[in-house]
Amino acid sequence: MTDIVSVYATFGSDEEARRIGRQVVEERLAACVNILGPCHSIYHWKGEMEEAAEAAAIFKTAADRAEALVARIAELHSYDTPAAVVWPIAEASQGYAEWVENETR
Repeated sequence: MTDIVSVYATFGSDEEARRIGRQVVEERLAACVNILGPCHSIYHWKGEMEEAAEAAAIFKTAADRAEALVARIAELHSYDTPAAVVWPIAEASQGYAEWVENETR
């Protein structure tokens, strides 16, 4: 395992993903965010079946910054219960891992 992780999150719009992504990179909670193309989500919410267009994003951060990053995403997010989950990174090139760690300090 490495000392870096990815945080996967979904947002109500591309604009929201960009706004929050820029904010957390500026705050050095993430070294980078990749905002993926639109996705279509199907889920249960408050007893009802829902469908929504969303934007997915993957944030790259140091493992010891992940908890703060997830909390900050939740704070800035428009959803009551945003999806933000940490994915461990088993292997990464040394240079990339060092870059992520350096950019989140």
